[in-house]
Order: sequence, then structure tokens, then C-alpha cells
Amino acid sequence: MIIRVAGERDWPHIYPFFCAIVAAGQTYAFPENLSLGEARPWWMEPPPGQSVVAVDGDTVLGSAKMGPNRPGRGSHVATASFMVDPDHCGRGVGRALGRHSVDWARAAGYRGIQFNAVVETNLAAVHLWQTLGFEILATVPEAFDHREQGLVGLHVMYRHL
Repeated sequence: MIIRVAGERDWPHIYPFFCAIVAAGQTYAFPENLSLGEARPWWMEPPPGQSVVAVDGDTVLGSAKMGPNRPGRGSHVATASFMVDPDHCGRGVGRALGRHSVDWARAAGYRGIQFNAVVETNLAAVHLWQTLGFEILATVPEAFDHREQGLVGLHVMYRHL
């Protein structure tokens, strides 16, 4: 597996699993039923951030986007989001993308990384981020409308760099 900066040619390969993950209604609050062009700005991060893909040969296994969490006086803290193609879960793609984002943020001079909205019922992601040094700072109750479980909390998670 190689992680590299995502280019225009990658977006059509990310888009199908982006749509599937959003439509599942379990982890992301992005709008549903977006066209290829409408969905692109929700995922393909402009500078100073970037989007990356994890690939095995020509196959896109997953993707991450990262950049400043807030503008101006909050721009010293990064944020990131991650999606792994459901057909490629269990291969360590999420962990590799998570490590990559921490390394990227550190190299770019960020002081920490804040995840603003980790769905509390997404136990695999919560566990993964904790093993990578993130802590849960707070949970906003009933902030996410989970397709199957109804209103559940969103964790704010943080790692100091």
C-alpha cells in the first residue's frame, strides 16, 4: 500500500465509496445523493490542506483529507477525515491513513490535531484514534442522526503534536 497526494484522476475512484459511506448514515453528516461534481469540494481539500489516497497498484483503497481545523488564529491546529472503501476494510488502511495524517500535520508545523465529529457508535474509529494517541475531550449529545440508532453523540477528539 502506498499513500500519495490525490489528484484529479483519483476523484472518480473515491466518489463511489464516498457515496456509499455517506448513504449508510453511520459516520458522516455530508449531504446525500450528491453528483460527482457536487461531492468533490466536500472531500478534495484545497491548499494549505490536501487529500491523499491509499492505493494498491491502480486500486484506491481509501482516502483522507487534512488541513487547518479553523482559519486565522485557529490555524495552528489541524483536522482530518478518513474514508476506507468498504470492500477494503480490515487491511490496515485506516491506520495507515491516520499515521500519515499525524506525520503530515507534524511536518507542516501544526501544534495538534482535532477531530470535530467522531460518531460515538463508530467504535472501530474511536478505538483506532485512541491507539494513535487521540483522546476524547467531550461528547456532544445527540449531535448525529444515525440511520439505525437514531440520535447519538459526536466525540471531539484531540492529539497534541
